[in-house]
Amino acid sequence: MTLQEPITPTLPYGRHAISEDDIRAVEAVLRGDWLTTGPAVEAFEKALAEKAGAKYAVACSSGTAALHLAMLAAGIGRDDEVVVPAITFLATANAARLAGGEVLFCDVGASSGLMTEQSLDEALNRGRQVKAVAPVHLAGQCAPMEAIQELAKRDGALVIEDACHAVGAKILDGSGNWVPVGACRHSDMTVFSFHPVKTIAMGEGGAVTTNDPELNERLRCLRNHGMVRTDGHPYLYEMHELGLNYRASDIHCALGLSQLAKLDDFVAARAGLVSAYDTALEGLADWLQPIERVEGSAPAWHLYPVLLNEGKVDRVALMQALSALGVSTQVHYIPVNEQPYYIDRYGAQLLPDARAYYARTLSLPLHCQMNQDDVTYVAGALQSALGVI
Repeated sequence: MTLQEPITPTLPYGRHAISEDDIRAVEAVLRGDWLTTGPAVEAFEKALAEKAGAKYAVACSSGTAALHLAMLAAGIGRDDEVVVPAITFLATANAARLAGGEVLFCDVGASSGLMTEQSLDEALNRGRQVKAVAPVHLAGQCAPMEAIQELAKRDGALVIEDACHAVGAKILDGSGNWVPVGACRHSDMTVFSFHPVKTIAMGEGGAVTTNDPELNERLRCLRNHGMVRTDGHPYLYEMHELGLNYRASDIHCALGLSQLAKLDDFVAARAGLVSAYDTALEGLADWLQPIERVEGSAPAWHLYPVLLNEGKVDRVALMQALSALGVSTQVHYIPVNEQPYYIDRYGAQLLPDARAYYARTLSLPLHCQMNQDDVTYVAGALQSALGVI
C-alpha cells in the first residue's frame, strides 16, 4: 500500500471550521456600536436555549468559566463534595475546588471512559457531604443521565452536566424520545464549551443552560461581578456576594450564533467521518478498537478515541510515527485524580477502570475540515506505523 498525501500537510486532531458567513457576522459587530454586553449576546443565548430545549442559556467567556459559574450558582462551598469522573479535563474538578468545594473522584467504564451508574453509586457511598454530581459526556458520547439523576436525587445532590464535548448530542429518555443535551431533563444545569476544537467555535466561549429561574438569575449575576442593578435607576447597583467578570463579548457571540446555525451540519459531518473510521479500522482489530458505544446516546462526536491493545502497541512510539506521517494525535485524558495537586490533597487513589482507559486511549483526528480521503489516509498511516504493511 502506498500512502497518498493528506489533504493538509498535517492533520490536527481537532480544528475549527470557519467560513465567510462567520467572518461577515463578526465583521458586522466590529462595524457596529456594541463590542460586548450587547444584542449579539442576547441573540446567541436565545438561539442556544431554543436549540438545547432549555428555558435559559447564559453565555460566558469559556467552558471553564461556565463550569465555575455553575458550581457557584449551585452553592458549592466549604466541605461540600462534588462527584467528578476521573477521566475528564482538569476544569471539571478544578471548578469545584475554585468554588471552595472538595472533589470526590469516581471511576469510569474501562472501555467508554464515562461515569457509570455503578461507579457513581460507589462514590456516593464513600461521600460524606455530596452536594453535586458532575457527569462528563466524553468525546461527545453521553453518560447514563437518567440513572445518574436518580442516584443524585437519592442523596439530595444537584446534577451539573459537563457537556463541553457534546453540544448537539441527544439522549434517549425513559419515554423513548430523543432529548437534546442541554435541555436539563436529567440535570439542574448543563455546561458547554465553544473552544476552537469543539463542534462549534467562538474562539473562546462557554454557556450554561438551565430551566430554573433562580439558577438563571444567579448565573447572570455571578458572571458580572455579583452586581444587581436597581430597577428604574440610572446608576445604582448592589453587590451582595463575590462575582467575576466572566462575560462573553458580542464579537464571540456573533461568531457563536453564526456557527450555531450550522450545528446540525457539523454533527452530521462528524458522524459521517466516525462511520468512515469504523469501517476503515476494521482490519486493525488486533491492534486497536473504537471506544465502546453506549446505548441511549446519539453522540455529537467531538473526538474519535480508539483503545490500543496493551502489550502489542507502544502508544508513544505510535504517536511519534504517526506525527512523522503528518497525523497529529492526542490522549484524552490523564486521570485527574493522578495529578500532583489532587494527590497532595487527597492522597493516591486507585480507580482501576479509569487507569485502564487512560492506558489504552488515543484520539485520532476528527474535525469538519476533514473528508473521507483524510480518514483513509489516517487508516493507512496507522497500518504503516504499526508495521502491518
